[in-house]
Amino acid sequence: MTNVDILAKERRARMAAERLLELKQAELSAANRKLSAHALSLTDEIVEQRVEAEALKEQKTQVLSELESANSALVIAERRLWDSVETIQDGFAVFDADGVMIAANPAYLRPFDGLDSVGPGIGYAEMLKLAADEGIVDIGDQSRAEWVGDMLARWLGQVAEPRVIRLWNGVFVKLVDRRARDGDMVSLALNITDTIRNEKRLKDARRRAEAANRAKSAFLANMSHEIRTPMNGVVGMADLLADTDLDADQRLFVETIKSSGEALLVLINDVLDYSKIEADKLTLHPEPFDLERAIHEILMLLRPSVQGKELELLVDFDLFLPTNYVGDPGRLRQVLTNLIGNAIKFTPAGHVLVRVVGLPVQGGAAQRIHVTIEDTGIGVPPDMADHIFGEFNQVEDERNRKFEGTGLGLAITRRLVELMGGEIWVDSEVGKGSSFGFHLTLPVAETEEPPLQPVPGWIRRALVVDGQAVNRQIVEKQLAMQNLEVLALRSGVEAIAAQPGPGDVLLTDSQLPDMTGEDVATKLRADGFPGPILMFSAAARHTRRETEAIDRVLQKPLRRRELFAEIARLQEPRTAADTARASAFSADGPKVPLDPAKARAMRILAAEDNKTNRLVFGKLLKSLDIDLTFATNGREAVDAFREQRPDLIFMDISMPEVDGKEATRQIRAIEANEGLAHTTIVALTAHAMDGDDKGILAAGLDHYLTKPLKKDAIFDRIAEEVPDGCRSVFPEGMQATGT
Repeated sequence: MTNVDILAKERRARMAAERLLELKQAELSAANRKLSAHALSLTDEIVEQRVEAEALKEQKTQVLSELESANSALVIAERRLWDSVETIQDGFAVFDADGVMIAANPAYLRPFDGLDSVGPGIGYAEMLKLAADEGIVDIGDQSRAEWVGDMLARWLGQVAEPRVIRLWNGVFVKLVDRRARDGDMVSLALNITDTIRNEKRLKDARRRAEAANRAKSAFLANMSHEIRTPMNGVVGMADLLADTDLDADQRLFVETIKSSGEALLVLINDVLDYSKIEADKLTLHPEPFDLERAIHEILMLLRPSVQGKELELLVDFDLFLPTNYVGDPGRLRQVLTNLIGNAIKFTPAGHVLVRVVGLPVQGGAAQRIHVTIEDTGIGVPPDMADHIFGEFNQVEDERNRKFEGTGLGLAITRRLVELMGGEIWVDSEVGKGSSFGFHLTLPVAETEEPPLQPVPGWIRRALVVDGQAVNRQIVEKQLAMQNLEVLALRSGVEAIAAQPGPGDVLLTDSQLPDMTGEDVATKLRADGFPGPILMFSAAARHTRRETEAIDRVLQKPLRRRELFAEIARLQEPRTAADTARASAFSADGPKVPLDPAKARAMRILAAEDNKTNRLVFGKLLKSLDIDLTFATNGREAVDAFREQRPDLIFMDISMPEVDGKEATRQIRAIEANEGLAHTTIVALTAHAMDGDDKGILAAGLDHYLTKPLKKDAIFDRIAEEVPDGCRSVFPEGMQATGT
């Protein structure tokens, strides 16, 4: 090998070594770079860990501080809790799941004072045994073992019901125990001694209050009876005295006595009713009744109070509304009487209209009835609308100071309406009138109402003559319901100008703006009108006035059923010859008058122990053709019944020796034993408390009249009981209404 080759080989070796060195250097550089990067990463991680460590150190410090604060607060809260528990008067204790006491406040341990073993660590069963053995608890009739077993059974039950125990010193403790989720039992011992004593005092007070209320009710009943008995004499004698010949001053005195007596009776009734309402003793007695008839009867009773006023009483009863309902007719009459009476009282002129409408509810089984009493009186200021329904409240101003009253009428009315499930309200405008309204929901009575009598076919038209537009509209609606052509006229001149003829019937008011109803009838008869003429009269007394010009006089307001009945009885005008022949025969043949010589007088027995009341009763009936006998007590009444067999008996209830109830029972026994016919017995009583009528009627009496006695009511009762074969009780021209 030459030197050149050796040099070339060495050069190649050196170049290979240099390349290897470069490669190793590159690898070393890469390794150094990686090492530097890793070192840098480690440095950053160390820094982060140091930061985190510092943060954790701070958090630890903060947590330790907060824990220390929490521990301090917990200690304070626990101390406060136990301070509070130890301060309260009621006992508090905690037992673990095994029934071992963990803690208790002094109030819980106080009954065991002196027993060192009772405290935290004692078992509940052992504590019960100590309470029974030491006489700490009054266990009553139970043995100690029974009492402990009963209390343990309660404690171990699923739910520990509260239990009241009585300690030896008379203290009552109510135990209330509740088990926690972990099985621990929290026990409260509540001292309810004051509550027990208060309940006893309340029971005693309630018993005394009920006794006082019964005494008050008895006092009111007795006072009612004692006041009504002499008031019967005062009002009755004043009524009789008013029928005698008196000069103007004497008549004024008599009327003042009578009106004052009646006002006193109204006051008595109001006080009795309000007392019953306040004591929640007023109950309703539902029964079927005719609402339309009740309204008209109330207007008839109130008609005397309209005398001396230019005032019309009107009724607008919805033509399609049923009239028979189930409710308390007595209380509903009281509501209507109060509202209508107030309207009359505060209305010097114009009209008082009772309007009744309704809507079917419950599928037609009941009606929501709205009744409004509208008047044209003095009105009520808006700010007094609620005030007048309060107790003893009245509108005090110069317009109504002349009107007397207790201020209880509307308060009682409101309470009665609310008791019947209704609502009452008033709309009024001062100087123009008021509208008092109320609504009730009443079941419709199951009794089927008879159809209205049809208008005779020969009548083609009805002429209604009335100066009051409201009255014309009411009568016109009623007649139009029967598909009758109606001509409404405002005056007598219009009626005469209408020239009624065959097929017409004239219905006229007695007082028209330009003339009287009689003047209209007389003029039309003179012009040859042959048809019937009916005249509506607002006279306070119902008299049967028949003249050559007028066929019938009807008392208004008239029920629609009665109006149609009167029209149905109208006969088609006949010739004079037909009329003469018809007058000699009735529908069933010749008229045969009853021979007065062969008829006997109606026998009436009146049992009354009060001399004044006997005098009043005798004077009331002196004008009747009857055989009247008096008995001064129940025993005499029974003896008189045996001897005379009266047709009708008026029986006072409160009488010496034998009262009216017992006398009635004896009379009913005589009738049953001897097979006698039932004799009507009517109670005459001054008792007016709720339930008196039930007790009286239960004794066998048939009817019930409250003193002071009303002449009309007595006459009506007598008229209904006149037996066949008796002479006419009432003299010719006198009606059963006592006129």
